[in-house]
Amino acid sequence: MARGRPWLAVAGWLLAACLAAQAQLPADKPPADNPPAVRSPADKPPVGGPQADTPAARRRAAVNRLLDALKTAPDEQAAMMLEEQVQQIWLHAGTPAVTLLISRGLRSLQAGQTDEAVDSLSDAIILQPDDAEAWHQRAIARFHAGDVTGAIRDLEETIKLEPRNFAAFRTLSEIAASRQDWKGAYAAWQKVLEIDPRTPGGEEKLRDLRKHALGEDT
Repeated sequence: MARGRPWLAVAGWLLAACLAAQAQLPADKPPADNPPAVRSPADKPPVGGPQADTPAARRRAAVNRLLDALKTAPDEQAAMMLEEQVQQIWLHAGTPAVTLLISRGLRSLQAGQTDEAVDSLSDAIILQPDDAEAWHQRAIARFHAGDVTGAIRDLEETIKLEPRNFAAFRTLSEIAASRQDWKGAYAAWQKVLEIDPRTPGGEEKLRDLRKHALGEDT
């Protein structure tokens, strides 16, 4: 009789988390497929002063709320939906020019044009060096281009700018696994689950990496 209620509870929890995060976004935030408004130097809080109520600050607050919700997500489906929302905010957090360059880099990467992808993403970083997702996407492009050292450096910069970037730790784990650095892959995946405990397939992957890294089945 109450079989449908657990899903209703999850849906209600997810809706509340999303609405709370959306309330923090800039009121004039454009749709995800349109570039966001240009951020001026005035968007940044004064050095040593209180956090200003700016579009950048509200976007940061929205991401923090979604990441907090992600840590307590009740199941994989809820986690997957929250992951998507966070990543969309990250991808569109830059200026219009940066957003365009990142999109161009992603298209080049999908087409197998890794050098062009690296160039576009490098241009995005030059324009906005504090855009963590530009560094993350360039890390992926560099890895596919065979520049593992450069990819790892870019991931370090990503994590420095966004310590809870679960996708960056996931990429780091994949790079380590590709080099058969199982302990590194295992450690990076532990960080993924620390931030995103219900990521789809997360526990199964952790067990597999643990087996490779430590020779243990459990």
